[in-house]
Amino acid sequence: MPPQLIVNADDFGLTKGINRSILSLHDAGVLTSATLMATGPALADAVEIARRTPCLGVGCHVVLTDGVPASDPAKIPSLIGPDGRSFRPSLLSFVQALLRGHIRESDIEREAEAQIGRLQQAGIAVTHVDTHKHTHLFPQVGRPLLNVLERAGIPAIRNPFEPEFTQRLAHADFKRRLQIRILNQFRPAFERHAPIRSGNIVTTQGTLGVSATGNLNQATLTEIMNTIPLEGSFELVCHPGYNDADLARVATRLRNHREIEMEALLTVIPAVMAKPNSPELIHYGKLATSARARSS
Repeated sequence: MPPQLIVNADDFGLTKGINRSILSLHDAGVLTSATLMATGPALADAVEIARRTPCLGVGCHVVLTDGVPASDPAKIPSLIGPDGRSFRPSLLSFVQALLRGHIRESDIEREAEAQIGRLQQAGIAVTHVDTHKHTHLFPQVGRPLLNVLERAGIPAIRNPFEPEFTQRLAHADFKRRLQIRILNQFRPAFERHAPIRSGNIVTTQGTLGVSATGNLNQATLTEIMNTIPLEGSFELVCHPGYNDADLARVATRLRNHREIEMEALLTVIPAVMAKPNSPELIHYGKLATSARARSS
């Protein structure tokens, strides 16, 4: 059985240019999945695209930092930043508060439920969940998030940890590789979460491209794709989009590089798929279906 690969674009719903990029890449057969931001400025446009593109797997990109909540801020006070309306503006401030015990898991649960519920109410069959900045790699976020997934009937979650075979590649500098190595110490705790251990919520064997964020060009993507083992299931995370006026108005460090990622996907994925023993491109809905069939 060939390896399975989910090619997932984050930030669906952030701008219409990102949405348009995701649709064109999916139509080209090089992108299978996207995670939708429930409070993104271009949410309505993304929902319309998802409705008319049923073969695109659509998950929820749960945002807990650097954004605005779907809940009333007064009901999730431990997640709210100094302005009283938005989340903490940086990942560092979120992690500091989390590790100091200042963020309540009940607030995370309430907000995740609100974001997922908003997509389900819009008619989206949510295939899986991941988080902005991969915050669910911390047990204090993963635990309440998995509780919400089980209640909402969502069968899959991103494995936020990068496998060693891509961590060792030269596309990331020493500092980035060191950060990922430190964060990967949370992997055993992630795998011990009861819904994952039991198979109630499925995941992959790791996410490729985490260390290449902001550097996913043709050379880097070729290098990553050439290292995929001959079996197993993996996700490739990417951030394609058009660097237009809408993108200039939102907070993101990925601007010019989004168009570079588009070109890399359009060039590299077809070349890899033409080779023998190429991965099977799927989305998380297929991953969950396959897992249930094996368990039966």
